[in-house]
Amino acid sequence: MTVRTRKRLAGGAALPSLGLLLSGCSQNRIAQDTLNPAGPYSRKIDSLFWPVFWIAVAVFFLVEGLLVFSLYRFRHREGRGVPKQVHGNKRLEITWTIIPAVLLLGVAVPTIGTIFSLSRKPPGRPLQITVVGHQWWWEVKYPQQKFTTANEIHIPAGQPVYVAVTSIDVIHSFWVPRLAGKQDLEPNRVNHLTIQADRPGVYLGQCAEFCGASHANMRLRVFAEDQSHWQAWLADMEKPAPQPPPAVLSIMQAKGCGGCHTIDGVQGFAADIGPNLTHFGNRSTFAGATFRNNVQNLTNWLKNPPGVKPGADMPDLHLTPDQIQTLIAYLEANQ
Repeated sequence: MTVRTRKRLAGGAALPSLGLLLSGCSQNRIAQDTLNPAGPYSRKIDSLFWPVFWIAVAVFFLVEGLLVFSLYRFRHREGRGVPKQVHGNKRLEITWTIIPAVLLLGVAVPTIGTIFSLSRKPPGRPLQITVVGHQWWWEVKYPQQKFTTANEIHIPAGQPVYVAVTSIDVIHSFWVPRLAGKQDLEPNRVNHLTIQADRPGVYLGQCAEFCGASHANMRLRVFAEDQSHWQAWLADMEKPAPQPPPAVLSIMQAKGCGGCHTIDGVQGFAADIGPNLTHFGNRSTFAGATFRNNVQNLTNWLKNPPGVKPGADMPDLHLTPDQIQTLIAYLEANQ
């Protein structure tokens, strides 16, 4: 092997390691760290992961170690003829059949137990919410409180929340790594999972099942709040939405906004093709939690939605700058 060939091989081996190192530079490496659980349900998964991981590590080094040893010990040497051919060894075959079977059984028992534990509905009367997946945003319903929002879930810290999930179009996957595992959202089927946060904070999530052009832009935020902030948020959400001023209503009616969106209490706005706009100003993000809710981002969005989020169902409505500013003023005041 020449020196140049060795350098090429070394460089090729270093590239995957460099990629792995750079992946740790993600801004969401902590916020979406599945190995940093922040609630009892995510800790159950974490408690299952580590024993299985170390068993896998031990098996890997044992198998690879035996392979490397065999390659070295029985390598070809000058003057050696063809090795004696061996056809079967019952002791070895029985051994390497029993050992993996015992390992798999040892992994299966806690795995099945964890699956059943996570699937149980929390006792008592937990908060229940329904999450509906759309391409590419989340509809969030609070049936007990009788209101609907989008892309952001507010929950009381320290309490279990029973989440029903379904989809209106294709298969999505609900995943907030620090609070729970993944759960698929399937059309015409309702699945469930439980989430709970130990303490107040913002927990990031996303769709974990490829669902089309803007799959990467289907993000999610869970706000865990102490009781005072949770009750204050509920009170704000239960207030009637402010009526659109005539200028706003005229623009919305002319552009057909009521055919896709709901604004509670506003006649002609009762559709669920797009996000519910009631109390839109209370949200920190929009468009699948992709953009911060601020004037600049809203301006860019209303100018050309598909241009800033590929595949967005909301078309370019050809709004004038004055119309955009009028709509933004209403949306931001709609708290």
